[in-house]
Amino acid sequence: MPSNVPRGRILIVDDEPSNCTLLIEGLSLEGYDCRAAGGGVEAIRILELERFDVLISDMRIPGISGLTLLEAARAKYPWMSFLMATGVDNVRVGVEAMKLGAGDYLVKPFRLEAVVLAVGRALKKKRLQLELGNYREHPDEMRDERTEQLQAAVEHVEGTYDETLQALGAAMDLRHAETEDHMHRVILYCKEIASVLDCTADQLFQIVRGAYLHDIGKICIPDAILLKPDKLTPDEVAVMRTHAREGYELVRHIPFLAEAAEIVLTHHERYDGSGYPQGLRGEEIPLGARIVAVAEAFDVMVWDQPYRSARTFEDALAELRRCSGTQFDPKVVTAFLDWLQIYGDPRKQR
Repeated sequence: MPSNVPRGRILIVDDEPSNCTLLIEGLSLEGYDCRAAGGGVEAIRILELERFDVLISDMRIPGISGLTLLEAARAKYPWMSFLMATGVDNVRVGVEAMKLGAGDYLVKPFRLEAVVLAVGRALKKKRLQLELGNYREHPDEMRDERTEQLQAAVEHVEGTYDETLQALGAAMDLRHAETEDHMHRVILYCKEIASVLDCTADQLFQIVRGAYLHDIGKICIPDAILLKPDKLTPDEVAVMRTHAREGYELVRHIPFLAEAAEIVLTHHERYDGSGYPQGLRGEEIPLGARIVAVAEAFDVMVWDQPYRSARTFEDALAELRRCSGTQFDPKVVTAFLDWLQIYGDPRKQR
């Protein structure tokens, strides 16, 4: 491709000039033609006059919200890819943006390499989707073969995601031999709880991903703390608690793990608001995180830990009931207890 032909046109919407400058300079070096708008109304005016391939918008912009801009632009400009920028402590907005059609979300402060990667991936996926849709709408003698090729390309993009997920899980298994069994048991419990709660297939898929990675941040915890055979000191507890944030930092730049990252970050929040790291309460906590919290707590109770012996099955059930409404979501506890009454003590199922 000639150097004077841009890889794509990008509209950046942010009321912080420094952010616009950072992205324009960095993306221009990558071959993109960039323009900035300071607010939603200005962005809409520019979009009416010029064609862009990508819209990068901050969530909080003057005039209208980033989500409102996303919805309006997505309906009018279906060829365009959308990326939503949000603060580190507001992952839920990024996830919501993806549900509304954004190809990815970007976390501030921006890391240019992550932005470049996200833009390239969003453009590739949009191109494949548009080409596939075109062939479906305009059949010809090559339609079946070409459609299959395009579908395979889309599936390949999605397939690389699961390879990344498996690599992350393997990294944790290498660090702590008992983690793999714990992880698979937690996944089993989460699946059953989600089933009792009538979660959709997509919700179940995202919850399983979150359960798979919920403790990935522990690869950042020193062995002296992670594997300590005694009760942790207050300072050590503080270090251990960083695993939720550390895990989130590890996966937050992987687009397909948007909802899993949210679960990783919030699975130690408590229903009464006394958890960490954000002090969320009730349904502010993502459902997947509320499910993982119950599943993980039960598994930790019924298996031996470095600092204490396993509880009896009956004691673990009693503890779940006792903490229902304070540490745990009552409806999640009820769903799990209903399943456990049928399934029985998981240690006897081996």
